[in-house]
Order: sequence, then structure tokens, then C-alpha cells
Amino acid sequence: AKEAQRQTRRDVRQSQREIDREIRELERSEKQVTTEIKKRAKQPGVKGQSDPALKALAKQLVQTRNQRNKMYEAKAQLGAVGMQATGMASQVAAAAAGSSVTSAM
Repeated sequence: AKEAQRQTRRDVRQSQREIDREIRELERSEKQVTTEIKKRAKQPGVKGQSDPALKALAKQLVQTRNQRNKMYEAKAQLGAVGMQATGMASQVAAAAAGSSVTSAM
């Protein structure tokens, strides 16, 4: 049971680190898109909403932000799963301890 708990904890931590990497990558791409939008907006002859390239970049920025938020949610859910696994392992340990006490009586 302890080995299973360790393995679960290890898997959860590993998955959370992977999600953190993806979040950092998304934040980097968000910064890049933001700078591209600013560069494009400062170019002569660009008229705000009517520019198709600006519109596409803005959509990409929104999608990146939404994806990042989903990653944060997934990371939180993984943390909750890890906590549940820890709770179940402690319940199993308590039940085993209780059964060994009753058998000793």
C-alpha cells in the first residue's frame, strides 16, 4: 500500500511538472503574440479592427489564454486526485491498524 501511495504521489508530481512546463510555454507564446500585435498595430496603414492579421493575432491570443486557464484547472484537479489518494491510503492504514489491534485482543 505504501509503495502504491509513493508511486501515485510520484506520478501526480510528474504530471504537475509537465503541466507547469506547458503553462510556461503558453505564457512565452502569449508574450510573443502580444509583441506581434503591438508591432503590427504600430505599422503605418493599419486600421485597428479591419486588419485581418491583427484580428487573427487577437484570436490566437485569446485561444492561448483560454488554453493556459484550462491547464491551471487540470493542474488543480491533479492535485485534488493526489490528495484523495493520500486520504485513501491513510484510511487503509488506519483500517489495517485497527484490525491488528482487534486481532491482538
